Amino acid sequence: MTTPQILEEVIQRYFAAGASAADDPSARDAFSRFRSALERGEIRAASPDPASPIGWRVNVWVKQGILLGFRLGKLTNYPSASMETAETVLTFVDKDTFPVRSFSGSDGIRLVPGGSSVRAGAYLARGVVCMPPMYINAGAYVDEGTMVDSHALVGSCAQIGKNVHLSAAAQIGGVLEPVSASPVIIEDNVLVGGNCGVYEGALVRSGAVLAAGTILTRGTPVFDLVNGTVIRATEELPLIIPPNAVVVPGSRAVTRGKGAEWGLSLYAPVIVKYRDEKTDLSTTLEDLLR
Repeated sequence: MTTPQILEEVIQRYFAAGASAADDPSARDAFSRFRSALERGEIRAASPDPASPIGWRVNVWVKQGILLGFRLGKLTNYPSASMETAETVLTFVDKDTFPVRSFSGSDGIRLVPGGSSVRAGAYLARGVVCMPPMYINAGAYVDEGTMVDSHALVGSCAQIGKNVHLSAAAQIGGVLEPVSASPVIIEDNVLVGGNCGVYEGALVRSGAVLAAGTILTRGTPVFDLVNGTVIRATEELPLIIPPNAVVVPGSRAVTRGKGAEWGLSLYAPVIVKYRDEKTDLSTTLEDLLR
């Protein structure tokens, strides 16, 4: 069995080879082993690291391996016999290095029928629940007990912790390029409300609650009413939502120019409280859905 260290060396070598690797059968073999390791959760695009300023380390070589797969892949047709009708078969066209994953009961993953798909190279732990239709992209990591609800997206390389609820239409962006950039990270026991969007490497700490409609990006300042501070990303650090923070969509008045004259306000996420027993009671409904 190839160790992660050996696999890292091989992937980096083929990635550095550029377009010349596309015609090398051994490169495709190496990528196949790499993709299998991703799906087993043995390697991931970002890993917990107590020595890091944010507690996470980006594994650049893993992101390089995913990009290598796109470089090596050739477009191919994927017919779906299970969707066949009297006149047609539902098909799609994608890189042959990233087909749709298939699962069995022994995997311990609940994938409800109705239009969901999980791309090869994504890791789903036992106990994950996928409600249709939803999509999980290559390189994503979804840990135990998490629910990915209807119309939710888990982007490429996004890291989702244990017992997270990604509510209906939640969008968790991925960051594949640049390879050194941190992907979106949602830590354990986070509730992401419906129609939320978390993008551009934002980090949501454990236990936080994002109310429906909350949008987080690298350029979004977050106003903490409890502590009287404004949370922003920096050149070195992503936007970080503190543990147990309860974030709701808000607005702030424009104080200059035409914006002030016209009485306009801009969107602003606001931390209104930190999670307590009452907040936990309001989220126990999730346990009935798992």
